[in-house]
Amino acid sequence: MSQQPPDRSTPSPPARPDASMSLLNNVMDHSLDEGYAEASARRKADGSAGLPRTLRSKLWLAAGLVVAALVVTLGAAEARVSAPVVAKEREELIDRINAETRAADTLESEVDALRHDVGERQRKALEQHGGDQGELVALLSGATPVEGPGVKLVVDDAKNTDQGGGGPRESSSFADTGRVRDRDMQRVVNGLWEAGAEAIAINGQRLTALSAIRAAGDAILVDNRPLVPPYTVLAVGDGKNLAAAFRDSADGQYLNALKESFDIRTSLSDQAKVRLPAAPSLIVRTAEPKAAGSDAAESGKGTS
Repeated sequence: MSQQPPDRSTPSPPARPDASMSLLNNVMDHSLDEGYAEASARRKADGSAGLPRTLRSKLWLAAGLVVAALVVTLGAAEARVSAPVVAKEREELIDRINAETRAADTLESEVDALRHDVGERQRKALEQHGGDQGELVALLSGATPVEGPGVKLVVDDAKNTDQGGGGPRESSSFADTGRVRDRDMQRVVNGLWEAGAEAIAINGQRLTALSAIRAAGDAILVDNRPLVPPYTVLAVGDGKNLAAAFRDSADGQYLNALKESFDIRTSLSDQAKVRLPAAPSLIVRTAEPKAAGSDAAESGKGTS
């Protein structure tokens, strides 16, 4: 039997690992374009490569370097000179701001002192002209601080204020129905007055017959002073009876409906003693005290 001759063919060389990246290999091996290489070789052969060799070229190069150095030096010097000026102007501006702030604080303190003085003079005048009923008139008008048993009502916005409209407000026009509104506080205060409250204050702001509860954007204003939640309403009166009467009133049921519909948080509790400050100012622009006997005089004029 004949045997097969051994295979003596030369094996093919193994494939290069980067055979698939021939383009990248070509770029790496010939990073400089041939035209640039020829130009560089020609300049070297002509002797024009490198620094200038003639005196004129050297002078031009030196002049350019001198000009560049001058420009850099002048820029640095100007920056160094202007830096103290800028710092001084900044310090002067800060001093002016601090001075104006102190002046504004001083004026605010003077306004508070004058407002307090006016309030004291009004209270004294009220006591003088009120006779035996001066204290009662001062109490009812809010011209004097009061204390006594009463109730404490806290009303706060809902935790989740992105709820739908409708409900007891019967309106969906509110941007955020989970917030307490001025009309809500108006109903709360009116309900407390109707339930028998003798004096009321909201967040330390005493209410009088001239007080107004309004809205300015999302803020509630009491006598043009903005209040922030939670709104703490203190009312002087017979604590337990006052709380029970308010809960049973239409305004108390309205507040309970706000709690159920919009998750507005409320809490009502009777207190053994609450303290209410005096109203900051009592300014009457239209009403005038009537002299004794004027009714008879006017009636006499009417019948003559």
